[in-house]
Amino acid sequence: MMAPPLHPRASEQGFVIVAVLWILIALSSLAMIFALYLSASARAMAVSDLALQQEALVSAAVELSAYQLTLVSDDARPARGAFHFRMDDADVAVTFTSEAARLDLNFAPKEVLAAFFAGLGAAKDAAMENAERVVGWRTRPAPGSNDEEARYAALGYPPRQSLFADVNELALIVGLSPALVDRALPFVTIFNGSSDIDDSIAAPEVVAAFDKKAGAANDPFGGQIAAGGGSLASTDPSAPPKSAAPAAKSPCYRIQMTIGFANGRRTASDVVIALGDKAEPYRVLAWQDDVNPGNAPVVRRRL
Repeated sequence: MMAPPLHPRASEQGFVIVAVLWILIALSSLAMIFALYLSASARAMAVSDLALQQEALVSAAVELSAYQLTLVSDDARPARGAFHFRMDDADVAVTFTSEAARLDLNFAPKEVLAAFFAGLGAAKDAAMENAERVVGWRTRPAPGSNDEEARYAALGYPPRQSLFADVNELALIVGLSPALVDRALPFVTIFNGSSDIDDSIAAPEVVAAFDKKAGAANDPFGGQIAAGGGSLASTDPSAPPKSAAPAAKSPCYRIQMTIGFANGRRTASDVVIALGDKAEPYRVLAWQDDVNPGNAPVVRRRL
């Protein structure tokens, strides 16, 4: 006996149920995709908000530092300082230091550069050669003679042969090892503007290349050590000692800040400013976020 055929109405109902199920599955998939999109968007917005917050905090630290530095006259302006503030649930520790604490790659004499590289571990001959190459990089050649350019032919780029535009150009100088460049970068600048330093705030690695006393200990090469102005200091024990007062002042300051956010994240930024006048109290010369605080030299007084 054959089964009775399905009623046409029951068949239509089954088709509708299947269609509804497919629609529900599609809607569920769409809801999952939308939820993932919202989650990714929320994370992206959180990162963006954190970056904006960091920029605002760094700007506030720069403004407060510039305010403290412009409150006093040039003669009474401190060579360094530090302070701390809270803003937007973040802790900000700030230090500012005159760029006179660093060796200026554009103006440091060759003898001082050689002593500096030797103090960082370079051998005598290598230190002298490195100093020659730094001077060659920043010096315009005489007409009809460009021996320095020939040294870079194999590297595929010419030497700048003008003032350094960035301290990271040290990595482009022929003969300087990456390890020596990494050691040197925390102690050099292009914003000092002087061939001398302020030895009351400079790191020992820099002060060692600028002996301020006549007849002091020998330089790393066993000869006379470079004096602050770039000339060789006299080894005559009867020569009167030079003044221990700071020899160089710079209108440029390096502001370093470490920011601790409420979510536990910590960032560090490095900003260099040049102090101006009442119309323009300061100008930002360099700004770098997410730096490694461990790369900053320890600024201390010479004992």
